[in-house]
Amino acid sequence: MRTYICLLRGINVSGKNIIKMVELKKMFETLGFIGITTYVQSGNIVFTSASGESAASLENRIEEGIFNTFGYENVTSFVRTAEELEQIRDRNPYHSSGIDVKKLYFTFIRKKPTAEQVKQLETYQSKGDQFTVTEGCIYLYCPEGYGKTKLSNNFFENKLKLRATTRNRNTVNKLIELAKNTENAC
Repeated sequence: MRTYICLLRGINVSGKNIIKMVELKKMFETLGFIGITTYVQSGNIVFTSASGESAASLENRIEEGIFNTFGYENVTSFVRTAEELEQIRDRNPYHSSGIDVKKLYFTFIRKKPTAEQVKQLETYQSKGDQFTVTEGCIYLYCPEGYGKTKLSNNFFENKLKLRATTRNRNTVNKLIELAKNTENAC
């Protein structure tokens, strides 16, 4: 049994692809997952699986489940273990003394962009908003807040030609906590 965290991109945003968390939880149950907990309406799910599948396989199953259950084909899932999410959080290059942790964000991607793509992105660095690209995550520091930055999901998706979803530090912390509680309960 292994506990995972799924971050969905493309549900309950601007009145599109509406999925109630109760219905999403039921869909996860039909996929054979247990210990399912949802967190806020933006598509954060903690679940346990005994299948031993890779994260990529779980992502595909979840996306197929969403399409088959709700008919939404443009929803992307990002699956991480609690340990992986904790490592991502702890490796944030902008987390240092004097930094307001409420201004730290994590943009999840499935693979690291090419060196050429990263080099092109670097032309968008500014003195204010900053980002660092790694495999599976783009770290953001947005001193004026995420609502005021150009470094949105759409920005990274357009520049890198891939799907992305962003969470703030509080959400990442809460998901790690929920996953650890689920692991302890199993």
